[in-house]
Amino acid sequence: MIFDVSLPTAVVFGAGRFAELGARTRALGGRALLVCGRSAAREHGLLAAATTSLAGAGVAVTVFDQVSEGPLDTEVDAAVGAGLAASCDVVVGLGGGSAIDAAKAAAVGLRAGPVGPLVGAPALDRDPRAVPVVAVPTVAGSGAEVTKGAIITDTSRRLRAGIRGDDLFPRVALVDPDLLVTVPAHVAVAAGFDAFTHLVEGCVARRSDDAVRWAAERALPLLVRRLPEIAAGALGAEQRADLALASLLGGFAVANAGTCLPHRLQQAMGSVPGVRVSHGRGLALLYPAWLAHATVHAGERFAAVARLMGVNDVADGVDRLTTAIGVGAPPDSFGFSSDDLPALVGGVTGNVDNDPIPNVGETVIRDIYLAAFRR
Repeated sequence: MIFDVSLPTAVVFGAGRFAELGARTRALGGRALLVCGRSAAREHGLLAAATTSLAGAGVAVTVFDQVSEGPLDTEVDAAVGAGLAASCDVVVGLGGGSAIDAAKAAAVGLRAGPVGPLVGAPALDRDPRAVPVVAVPTVAGSGAEVTKGAIITDTSRRLRAGIRGDDLFPRVALVDPDLLVTVPAHVAVAAGFDAFTHLVEGCVARRSDDAVRWAAERALPLLVRRLPEIAAGALGAEQRADLALASLLGGFAVANAGTCLPHRLQQAMGSVPGVRVSHGRGLALLYPAWLAHATVHAGERFAAVARLMGVNDVADGVDRLTTAIGVGAPPDSFGFSSDDLPALVGGVTGNVDNDPIPNVGETVIRDIYLAAFRR
C-alpha cells in the first residue's frame, strides 16, 4: 500500500458534538466572524444555538448571514468588511458547502484583501498570519470542511472557480450528523450525489492512491444504499450518520486526490447569466457524457468503482442511482441551451490533467457538453 495524506484539519465527528463549537472556537480566537446562508440556519435555530455556544465560551460573535448558493466575491468581501470592523481573529462557517466556502474565502480576505482577483489564480502561498476557520456542515455532500479550496464567483469576470491553498484547510471540522435533521430530502440527495462524485473521481483520478481508494471502499456502498432511502423520505439517525461520514470521506478524497473534469465543467455553469443549478444536480447532468468519454481510458479503475456500487457497469449504475434519487434532469429544465456552449467552454478553468482522459482540450470539453445537452 502506498499513499500520502495531507489533512491538517482536526475532525470532530459524532452526534451531539455541535455543543463543542464554543470551546473549539475559543481555542483559536476570541472574536469570531460567523458566516452562514440567508435563511436556513436562522429558521432552524442553528444560528441561535451557535451564537449561544460561542458566547458561552467567551467568544464575541459578528454574524454575516448573506451568503447565497454559489457564493459571490461581493458577498465574501462584505463578510470581510464586517470581520475587519469587529477585529475578528477566527471564522466560523455554518451551513452547506456554499457557506463554508464563503467562510474559508473570507478568512483569506481578512489578510489578502478583495477575493475576486484570487478566483482561478494559482494556489496561494502560506501566510503565517492566516486566520483559522472552524467549519460546521449542516448539509452533507461538499466535504468542504476538510478541503483546501473555496469555489467563488468573481462577478466582474463572470468566472466561477476556486481559491486554493493550504491555508484554506479549516483548522477544525465539527461534523455533527444531528444537524442534518432539518435538510429537505431533495437537497440532501443532490448534495449526497456531490459526495458520490468525489469518491468516484478519487478512485479514477491520476493522483489517486490507496488511501483515497480505501475511503471510497468505505463510503461508496453507504451512499448507494442510503441516498435512495433518503429520497424516499427516510432521514433517520442511521441515514444521517452514514451520509455525514460519506461526505467527510469524499472531502478527504478531494483533499488528497483532487477532482476530475466534471467538477471543472460544472463550475463553468456559473458563467452563464441567469441560470442557477445546484452543484450536485449539475454534476448529475454531466456525468453520463463524461463517463462515456472517460471509462475507455481507465477501465480497471472504473470497474473497481462498479464493484463498490454493486453493479456491472458504472454508467448503468449511475443512471440507476440518479433516477432513484431524482437528480437527473435535461439541461433545458435549468435554462441551458446549445447557445451557451461558448460561455461554458470558455468558463472552464483550472488543471484538467488529473482526469483519466488524456490531453483534455476544448474539443473534448465541447463534446461532453454537447452530449449532455442531447440527453
